[in-house]
Amino acid sequence: MAHVPFPDLPADLRERAARIRLACFDVDGTLTDGRLWLDAEGRELKAFHIQDGMGLRLLEEHGVRVALVTARESAVVAARGRELRLSEVHVGIRDKRALLEQLCSKHGHTPAEAAMMGDDLVDLGALSIAGLAVAPANAHPWVKARVHWHTRTAGGEGAARELCDLILTAQGKAEAVLAGFLQ
Repeated sequence: MAHVPFPDLPADLRERAARIRLACFDVDGTLTDGRLWLDAEGRELKAFHIQDGMGLRLLEEHGVRVALVTARESAVVAARGRELRLSEVHVGIRDKRALLEQLCSKHGHTPAEAAMMGDDLVDLGALSIAGLAVAPANAHPWVKARVHWHTRTAGGEGAARELCDLILTAQGKAEAVLAGFLQ
């Protein structure tokens, strides 16, 4: 028996997800739990959920460009982006809305074809123009009140994977993803 993912999802949300060609993800609080770990020398450490990484790769492998976008200067984020072979990794970005507009223009998409996932105020500009604006379950309340959808799981605990799975499902690609792993 086949499992039907997202059975109670409103039709307008499915339609938004079906249009996505570019998926942008904030990092701290979205791909991580939002805590910053610093060692005695001030070097940054972050923990990433392995299922989120798989989801990001699956999007890219099935025709959806992925961008990591963080306001912080972070060698850790750059390294994670390289490890996942992501198309776009942007660190030190203060104006995420402007970057989202640039990425859409660069790749021939409209903002309606872009998803943005973010958890805090610095993400609101990009979230406000994205065709699919998403927040993790533990996002700041002001952000959660202004998105199209929020995940069941928290940032750093698989929230990004939920969005990836939603997009793949809405685009009719979930069965192809599964078939690739069942062979």
